[in-house]
Amino acid sequence: MPDRHEEERSEEGSVGLPDLGDNIDSLTFEQILEMDDDEEEREFSKSIVFSFFEQAVQTFKKMDDALKEGDLKQLSSLGHFLKGSSATLGLTKVKDSCEKIQHFGQMKDEAGTTDVDDKNLCLSRIKQTLATVKVEYAEVEKVLKKFYAS
Repeated sequence: MPDRHEEERSEEGSVGLPDLGDNIDSLTFEQILEMDDDEEEREFSKSIVFSFFEQAVQTFKKMDDALKEGDLKQLSSLGHFLKGSSATLGLTKVKDSCEKIQHFGQMKDEAGTTDVDDKNLCLSRIKQTLATVKVEYAEVEKVLKKFYAS
């Protein structure tokens, strides 16, 4: 039976990844993995990923608090912050949802192109999107923890 790494290697000689699902852009994530000195330990990429987990949990708590306070500016800022971190790792659905939160916090539509004059509508959209992004985050956290445990 081939070892784990033989199984994962693609024909192009890259590290090759197990199926990370639709939530993670494998090309972007693979660029992070290429920075690891040791393919067995993966200390560098693991530290980045697990730091992101901590950062995301803290940011979600701040978003919950800002939502309770109706602080659109803070919600937009936090959405922008988490969008950047998740994009770096290739967490596409998390990134896209955070971008929507950023736009809603700026009182725009989800694409950020049209002004929305209703603060309560924007807060309601953020509440829905925040619930969605937490589910998307939980999915990628599960996949990545499994990847680093193997």
